[in-house]
Amino acid sequence: MKQQKNAAANFLGVLACILPATAMQAQNLSTYGTTGLIDMPSAATLDDGALAFTSSFAGPTIRNTLTFQITPKLQGTFRYGVIDQYLAGGTKSLYDRSFDLSYRINDETKYLPAFAIGLRDFGGTGIYSSEYVVATKSITPAIQVTAGLGWGRLGERNGRPSPFTGLSEDFGTRPNTSAGGISETGQLDFDAWFKGDIAPFGGVSWQVTEKLTLMAEYSSDEYSREVSRGLLSMDSPVNFGLTYAFDNGVNLGASYLYGSELGVRISYVVDPKTSRAPSGIEESPLALQPRSTVASASWNQPRGTDSVVDVLSARLADQGLMLEGLSVNGNRASVRVINTRFPAKAQALGRTARIMANTFAPQVEMFDVTFVVNGMATTTASLARADLEELEFDLDGAWKSFARTALTDATQANPSDELTGIYPKFTYALRPYLTPSFFDPDSPVRAEIGASLTAAYEVRPGMILSGELRRPFYDTVSDATRVSNSVLPRVRTDGVRYAQESDIELTHLTAEYFFRPGENMYGRLTAGYLESMFGGVSAEVLWQPVNSRLALGAELNYVKQRDFDMRLGFQDYEVATGFFSAYYDFDNGFQGQLDVGRYLAGDWGGTVTVNRAFKNGVKVGAFATLTDVSFEDFGEGSFDKGITIEFPIGYLSGDPSLNTFGQTIRTVQRDGGARLDIRNRLYDVTRGYRTPSMEDQWGKFWR
Repeated sequence: MKQQKNAAANFLGVLACILPATAMQAQNLSTYGTTGLIDMPSAATLDDGALAFTSSFAGPTIRNTLTFQITPKLQGTFRYGVIDQYLAGGTKSLYDRSFDLSYRINDETKYLPAFAIGLRDFGGTGIYSSEYVVATKSITPAIQVTAGLGWGRLGERNGRPSPFTGLSEDFGTRPNTSAGGISETGQLDFDAWFKGDIAPFGGVSWQVTEKLTLMAEYSSDEYSREVSRGLLSMDSPVNFGLTYAFDNGVNLGASYLYGSELGVRISYVVDPKTSRAPSGIEESPLALQPRSTVASASWNQPRGTDSVVDVLSARLADQGLMLEGLSVNGNRASVRVINTRFPAKAQALGRTARIMANTFAPQVEMFDVTFVVNGMATTTASLARADLEELEFDLDGAWKSFARTALTDATQANPSDELTGIYPKFTYALRPYLTPSFFDPDSPVRAEIGASLTAAYEVRPGMILSGELRRPFYDTVSDATRVSNSVLPRVRTDGVRYAQESDIELTHLTAEYFFRPGENMYGRLTAGYLESMFGGVSAEVLWQPVNSRLALGAELNYVKQRDFDMRLGFQDYEVATGFFSAYYDFDNGFQGQLDVGRYLAGDWGGTVTVNRAFKNGVKVGAFATLTDVSFEDFGEGSFDKGITIEFPIGYLSGDPSLNTFGQTIRTVQRDGGARLDIRNRLYDVTRGYRTPSMEDQWGKFWR
């Protein structure tokens, strides 16, 4: 337990160092990592989009929590808890994974409190399973009062029959598996929600200073199962606590719980919308030069020694942009550019347009900029040179420049006589890597650390040969000893064997071909060792109109399972898998995705994914997969689900970069609902160049 506590504290310490302190004056976070008092919830919320990382320790319990304020009123939480000596007569710890949701029904007004409704542990073992309605009201600017009613675990102390029994007798009885005991992990116990006894809870918080807050609460949670196992003593329903907010974003809390235990909580709240350097630390773009100055440049003179192509290529390269093709017809110049630096595609466009204006002869009036990704021309932006000159210092220049720029689909193949000679192109990189593994009950956090060598050879536009070799130097993933009880084809649950039986890992070795089959259409063909566990062939098409928020795709794969040593051999298992997919960009950065088809274990079903992507590139999302595999055959977890977090490197450094780091956190990795981990799926590599995405980031056009 001590090592686990130290690991959690160290993890939050690292976050505090690497993530920007955003000075968010967040509401207090409870021991459950959600907005609340000490143990009890409240109707308060975090700032919209906030991420809160929390670790709390009290008695036999550790809770590590990630909370995301999905919308201004909707809050979602993932929690990983450990209760020491809970199982097998006090000889084993319970490792618990759970999800919470809460929704603030209304905001506080002059006379009415804020009201919220919540589900706690609605998709885990049920150890914390409870529901509640709660109200919070500010009595003075410094004092808040909270009162609520709880069901399940929050309905234990002095519980009374539910008032809803008048509607149906079913509301009077709560299934035993969801009353704070252990249920089938991962199932959604709809039939238990808001059923059984109901009990009141409440409390008060007093913000003594800008940094210090004192709290007291009456808890309706009797911790009956912990008490019955002799893990703690419940001597009082009243809890006391304090919290102190530090300038670096860390929030430290201490509490006296149950009349018998001391508790500690440490939290770190991050605002994903605000980067360490919000405006960036990259060099400023060059100012537009007068046309007379450009006309007198040597490359625009009859006897100039430098060509326009040479100058344009060099200037773009200085900005992290690669000139693939160039043509000039009368007063119109067209370039094809590969963006290797800017996550905000509008910023890449703005830099390219300025360089064109400072390079081409004065009589060139129109600029066409086509962005190329993996050899595919994606979107062409057409803008007038005169508009650039007029709007460079305009107070509303960003919006006006967007309104005057035409974004169209670029479907024509690149004429070979207009290419600048960058093909064939060879790139490689040698860097360290870290692959974490979570939630093994014997060791909740494992990791593989080593060196990675990647190489790619782009024969011509769209045709890429690439591969990666990894050499682990530190590995605890292979130390796992648990054997899967899966009754499905073991397409994922033998993952530990790949770590155990490989010393040099060939993670992928593929030939890819990217192409444009028609207007608003993209295509991909991939063959080889597609990922660490499977090799074969993969084909994909995507329909994505340049001005549409909707995109539709289809993918078909035929693969064989690779040998455990991750070299060149294969096992006997083979399967055809594929999906029809729909993607939609909603407002406020929300992205929805629905995939329907056949998975690696041969099961049929669908995956729903919802992401929220912020303008600076930070992305937080969740997914859930249901297939025709029964909960029993799926095993622990009942169905595949999890969350994803992704931060661009530029979020931390302030310098624009296309590199990102992130993690997918699953409650458990099983064989049902498993999908190929294929690189360069079309929607991911092209979405940023379509109009909705460009418009969202157009504020960077002049940056």
